[in-house]
Amino acid sequence: MDKIPMTAAGYAVLEDELKHRQQVERPRIIQQITDARTHGDLSENAEYHAAKEMQAHNEGAIAELEDKLARAEVIDVSKLSGDTIKFGATVTLLDEDTEEKKVWQIVGEPEADAKKGKISITSPLARALIGKTKGTSVEVVTPGGAKAYEVKKVEWR
Repeated sequence: MDKIPMTAAGYAVLEDELKHRQQVERPRIIQQITDARTHGDLSENAEYHAAKEMQAHNEGAIAELEDKLARAEVIDVSKLSGDTIKFGATVTLLDEDTEEKKVWQIVGEPEADAKKGKISITSPLARALIGKTKGTSVEVVTPGGAKAYEVKKVEWR
């Protein structure tokens, strides 16, 4: 069983989602199943089958969240420092072609969200950045072709 690295914030988000699914969604779905049962013949009861399907989906999500939380290796980014990029670093990059600045934090897979500036440690960009320092040029092969970036800043937030 491999450990899943994640930040404390990412762990808290997974915990919140698990609690919501167990304490809010589970009882709501059980109530829907109970209500649907009162409508007669279960073999032709679409509401009942939909509720049972929702229940199966919710229970699967709960099991997956419990697994991720059990395998989580929480890393306190605030205690990290240094000039070398590693897990948890917030990196400011300059695209060498477009001169566009981008800021990315390297996080665990469950908490990756490109729209929020968080990339997975397993992404091609993060793998290319690991071990590099400020001022270094990095070439990344992406699905859209090769991109070159210059590391402008390494921070720990």
